[in-house]
Amino acid sequence: MNFTHLPDQDNRHDAPRTEDPAAASGRSGAPGWVRWMFLALIVSANMINYVDREIIALLKPLLETRFHWSDMDYGHVVSAFQLSAVVAYMGAGWFIDRVGLRFGYPIAVAAWSAVAMAHSAARSVIAFVGLRSLLGATEAAQTPAAVKTIAHWFSTRERALALGFMNTGSNLGPIVTPLIVPPIVIAFGWRAAFLITGGLGFVWLIAWFAAYAARPSDPRERSPRNPAPALIPKAPGVRWTHLLASRRVWAVAGAKLLTDPVWWFLLFWLPDFMHRRYGLNLRTFGVPLAAIYVLASVGALGGGVLPARMLARGSSLNAARKTTLLICAIAVTALPLVFRVDSYWYAVLIIGLALAAHQGFSTNVFALAADMFPDDSVGTVVGIGALFGNLGGLAILEFTGWQVSRSGGYWPIFAYCAVAYLAALALIHVLVPRIVTVHDQAAS
Repeated sequence: MNFTHLPDQDNRHDAPRTEDPAAASGRSGAPGWVRWMFLALIVSANMINYVDREIIALLKPLLETRFHWSDMDYGHVVSAFQLSAVVAYMGAGWFIDRVGLRFGYPIAVAAWSAVAMAHSAARSVIAFVGLRSLLGATEAAQTPAAVKTIAHWFSTRERALALGFMNTGSNLGPIVTPLIVPPIVIAFGWRAAFLITGGLGFVWLIAWFAAYAARPSDPRERSPRNPAPALIPKAPGVRWTHLLASRRVWAVAGAKLLTDPVWWFLLFWLPDFMHRRYGLNLRTFGVPLAAIYVLASVGALGGGVLPARMLARGSSLNAARKTTLLICAIAVTALPLVFRVDSYWYAVLIIGLALAAHQGFSTNVFALAADMFPDDSVGTVVGIGALFGNLGGLAILEFTGWQVSRSGGYWPIFAYCAVAYLAALALIHVLVPRIVTVHDQAAS
């Protein structure tokens, strides 16, 4: 399908038309086991993705000692990941839309897994900066690939729940990493930790191709008008000028720009914060960090369940999405209370609540992309959103390195986190006063 115009809400009569309702609403007619099989693969890929990302945060004290890093050095190492991801996101969604899920997704997983394992050979700060840059570039395809898979296999009513499960992978990684990495490091050294965790991606490749072999044939792939796809099928006709002119695209991108920095800040700097404030270290912060991300995973699922139930009870898509976003935004405002508690377990509860709210918010921002855009452009739109989210992440990681080196204080960053989600919701409401699905747009 070629779509040549993505109008704003006040021009819905020109909205893009899909080839058929099934394509617009996801593969809801597919057997349930097929949809959940692919969802399980998405969750596991997201988990592996975040294991590869977070391991550097856990090893920060050890690597600082070995390589004589300063806080600014560490800030450059983690922001190198963000910078390369920003650049890669400009083409990651396009790559997935062009190559397709069957081969594009595993190519990305294989590439980032090889880079993750290569960290074991690093001998200097410069080497880590280079490898983190490569990791950010290769991992950029995960989000658009995962959301595109969900848009393909799940109906509109199911997508928020499926995206909630997808986001649990973002939490499973940070849950698993502090539990498995310290024992590996203690037993075998830090280089073995990179080799073992990086190798998980190659196990995933086997499962992915087995799943594709087991799935029922897809009529859109093998009909006379749509023969079996080649390794690199014809690119869909997504016109970037029309995408970038759409307020709906900027609603997704703006929300990610404002709120993703919170996730990146806590992912890469939370172990250091817990070490500085509560004296936790590689041997002791595993369970508290895992507990925080267990709470976050509850938020990811809740962010999918709540709008699904509201829709089932007759709420409009607009009300279901925005009510959920508002609840999440309010919950994050409690985050600065972490400076008023002395027990790190109270801090775990406060930060866990904030990350749960973040994941619920993020689930519904991703759902907006799947709701409002045709199936063959979802990857591109999510890629644009992820690009802006990583721009925000890059800024906050560099700022945190500078702030901590200058004063050792985390207060300004936590204060920003507390208000980011309310600002993002306000932006979404201004740009998209009424959320409707792409199929409803076409019917208007």
